[in-house]
Amino acid sequence: MNDILTSLRNLARQEQFLEVVDRDEATARFQQHLMMCPLGAETVPLSQALGRVLARTVASDVDVPGFDRASVDGFAVRADDTAGASERQPKRLVLNSEILTPGVVPAIVVQSGSATLIATGGMVPRGADAVVMVEYTETQDEGGAAFVDVRRAVASGQFIAFAGGDLARGETVLRAGQVLTSRQVGMLAAVGIAAVEVWRRPRVAIISTGDEIVAPGMPIRPGAVYDSNAAILAAAVEEVGGIPKPLGIGPDDEIVLSRLVGEGLAAADMVVMSGGTSKGAGDLCYRAVAAFNDPGIVVHGVALKPGKPLCLAVTGGKPIVILPGFPTSAIFTFHEFVAPVIRAFAGRSADRVERLPAVLPLRVASERGRTEYLLVSLVRGADDASLTAYPAGKGSGAVTAFSQADGFITIGQHVESVAAGTSVEVQLIGDAHLADLIVVGSHCIGLDVVIDRLQAEGVSVKALNVGSTGGLLTAKRGECDVAPIHLLDPESGEYNRPFLTSELELLPGYRRLQGIVFRRGDVRFEGRSLSEAIATALATPDCLMVNRNAGSGTRILTDQLLNGARPAGYWSQPKSHNAVAVAIAQNRADWGIAIESVARQYSLGFIPVQAEHYDFAIPKTRWDNPAVRRFRAVLADAKVQEALAALGFRP
Repeated sequence: MNDILTSLRNLARQEQFLEVVDRDEATARFQQHLMMCPLGAETVPLSQALGRVLARTVASDVDVPGFDRASVDGFAVRADDTAGASERQPKRLVLNSEILTPGVVPAIVVQSGSATLIATGGMVPRGADAVVMVEYTETQDEGGAAFVDVRRAVASGQFIAFAGGDLARGETVLRAGQVLTSRQVGMLAAVGIAAVEVWRRPRVAIISTGDEIVAPGMPIRPGAVYDSNAAILAAAVEEVGGIPKPLGIGPDDEIVLSRLVGEGLAAADMVVMSGGTSKGAGDLCYRAVAAFNDPGIVVHGVALKPGKPLCLAVTGGKPIVILPGFPTSAIFTFHEFVAPVIRAFAGRSADRVERLPAVLPLRVASERGRTEYLLVSLVRGADDASLTAYPAGKGSGAVTAFSQADGFITIGQHVESVAAGTSVEVQLIGDAHLADLIVVGSHCIGLDVVIDRLQAEGVSVKALNVGSTGGLLTAKRGECDVAPIHLLDPESGEYNRPFLTSELELLPGYRRLQGIVFRRGDVRFEGRSLSEAIATALATPDCLMVNRNAGSGTRILTDQLLNGARPAGYWSQPKSHNAVAVAIAQNRADWGIAIESVARQYSLGFIPVQAEHYDFAIPKTRWDNPAVRRFRAVLADAKVQEALAALGFRP
C-alpha cells in the first residue's frame, strides 16, 4: 500500500517534467548537439534513385542530342532551295536514294536542288540545313527519276534539333540537393548515367509504448487501443526522407524499454518513441533514456498544446525523441521537432510552408502559457472568394483529427481566446485543397452512403460534423453547400422548416426512428412502453443516462421527453449517436436517446420515440451549383434509396 501511495504522490507532482521551455528554446537546445547535415553518400542504380537526394552535382559527358536530328517527318533540304515555294508554284527537288530513319547514319550529301526522305529522330545529312514537313510536299516519278515538290518554304534550322541543343557536354544536368523525381531520373538516363551518388537516408527506429497498446490486426481487449502511432510515424518518416525501422510495442517496463532504446541506437541513426505513462510513477520512457549524459536529455516539457510532454535527448550524436502518446500530439511534435532533423540528415532542404488567409467563424478559447496548434478545415466563404477556417475540435487523442484537417493555425502562448471573425493564417498540411461540396451539420451513417456515391463519381466532399444547429448557422452565413439538420420545433412539433430563413431551401431527406436505447435484458426497459421506461429511469437513482450535446436535434427531443427532469448522467453530453450507444454497450451508462440503426449496430434494445426528419438546408445561392445538383440527384437515386432502406431509414 505504501508503494502505491508513493507512486500516486509522484504522479500527482509530475516530477518527470524537469523544466518546461518554449518551442524555440527547445529547438535550439536539441539541434545544438546535432550535426544538421547529411549522414553520408552512397551510389545507387538509377532504377532505385526515385525520391533520393542528389549528393553531387552531375555534369553531362555527352551532347544531347548527340547529332543534328529531324523533329518532324519530312525531307532534309537546303533552305535556299525552298525559297518562294507555294501551293501554286512548288519547288521541285531531286529525291536522293536513301531513307533516314532513327539510327541510320546518312551516306549521301544533300546537294543543291536535292532532298532526302527523313523520319522524326533521323540524323540530318551533310549539306541539309532544314526539314520540310511531309504535309507540304508531294512526290513525283518522271522518266525513272524521283522528285519531290515542296509547297511551303522553310527557314534555315527549321524542324532540326541541333547537337547539344538540349544539353551540351560539360553542362550541369542536375545540382546537388535536388530530390530526384521521374523527370530528373529521365534526364540522368538521357546523358548515359546508370548509377548516381545520393545522400544516405537516415534510419529511424520507432517504438510504441504502453501496456494498453495493441498491434493492428490483433484482438482488442477492454481498455486497450490499437497502435496508430507506429503506422503514422513510419509513413511520416518516409515522407520526409528517412527509412522507418519499427521495433514494435514496448510494455510499461523500464528494463524492456531501455533494451529497446539500445536496439534502436544500434540499428538506426535516430530513435523515436511515443507514449509510456500508463503504469507506475513517472514517465518510464524518460527513465529509459535518463542514463545517457553525452549530453543526454536536453528538453523535457515544451510549452505547446498539443505536445507538452515532449522529451528530447541526444547520445553519441544520435537523437532520441519521446513523443506524447496521443496521436495528434505525436504527429504535431514529430513535424515540429523530428522532421527537420530527418530532412537535414537526408540532405533535403527545409520543408516549404504554405499559408492561406482565412476567417475564424467561432470564438476559440486557449490556454495562456502554451503555444497552441489548432487544427482547422477550410471552406469557402459566402462570396466564394474568401476562406473560413472551422476548428476540428476533436482533441489531441483523436486519430482522425490530423488526417481530416486541411491545416492549422497557431495561437500564441500569451493569448487566452481568439474572437469569432478574427482573420487568421492557416498553415496547410500536405496537399490540402478545397472540396467540390462542403457539408456541415449533423452526421448520419445514411449521409455516408450519399457521400460515398458522390466520391465514387469524382465529386470531392468535405464533411464537418458540428451538429444540426452549427450546420444551420453555417448555411445561414453561406459558408457551406449542404447542412444536414434534424431540428424539432417544440411549439409546432414540425421538423426543420420552422428554422429556415428566406435565404435557405429545404431539401427533404429521409426519416430516422429515434428511441430509447438500452442493454438487452435490462428489466427497467425491456418490454416496457415509452412512458413506463421514462418513469422507471427517473425513479431509479442509479439508472445512469447518457445525453447528447446542446444544440443537437436529439437533445431537443430528449429535453422534451424529460419535461424539465435532470436524471443522473444528464450532463454527460457526447456529440454522436454512436458515442451514446458505446457508453451503454460498455456499461458506462444505462440508457439514452439514439437512432434505431445505431442501436442495431451495437446490439442494443430499442424503444421507439418518434420518426425524425433528417433533411438538408441549402443556401439558395448554391442550389444550382454543379456539386449540389449532383448531391440532389444522388439522394434521389433508386439504388441509394435502397441502401438507405437497408440501414433502416425511410424516404
